[in-house]
Amino acid sequence: MKYLSNMTKGISIALDRIAGIFIVLVMVLVVSNIILRAVFNSPLKGTYEVVGLFTAVAVSLGLSYCAFQNGHIAVSFILQRFPKKFQSMIIMLTDIISFIFWGLAAWNLVRYAGVMHKNGLVTATSEIPIYPFVYVIALGFFALCLVIINKRIEAIREVVTKISKSGFLEMLNSESARKETI
Repeated sequence: MKYLSNMTKGISIALDRIAGIFIVLVMVLVVSNIILRAVFNSPLKGTYEVVGLFTAVAVSLGLSYCAFQNGHIAVSFILQRFPKKFQSMIIMLTDIISFIFWGLAAWNLVRYAGVMHKNGLVTATSEIPIYPFVYVIALGFFALCLVIINKRIEAIREVVTKISKSGFLEMLNSESARKETI
């Protein structure tokens, strides 16, 4: 289990670093375009398209590391008002829905990228093929799914560890004793 966690963390960190490189490339491209437009009155052709593609890649590759660090937005102030068991159920349900959504999104993006490749779809101005970027975006979504699964496995392992440490039979005895007093 520790292997899966370490592998997930490594993949997430690597993809996050690649996302950072794409953000730097966007910054360099935008600044270069501004300077070339202002000084030489000759902007770079297709800057808008490349910035859009690179930004989409950067965001998708950064999602898994953000999820690994629990850096996403959580509506915990509403959830804290409920009992712990209910909170756990809601979190598990949310993770299952998220996994299904992002998994389907990634799968459909892979299929869509194949269609784009087959049809030869390119950007309008600079005629850059779009399908490689769509494949990379799908990779980012698959990595997010891996993080979601890893977190669920760790949560289940934590519950099992608590049960085994406290003694499963003691837990059953306390449950039956509690029912007899009621």
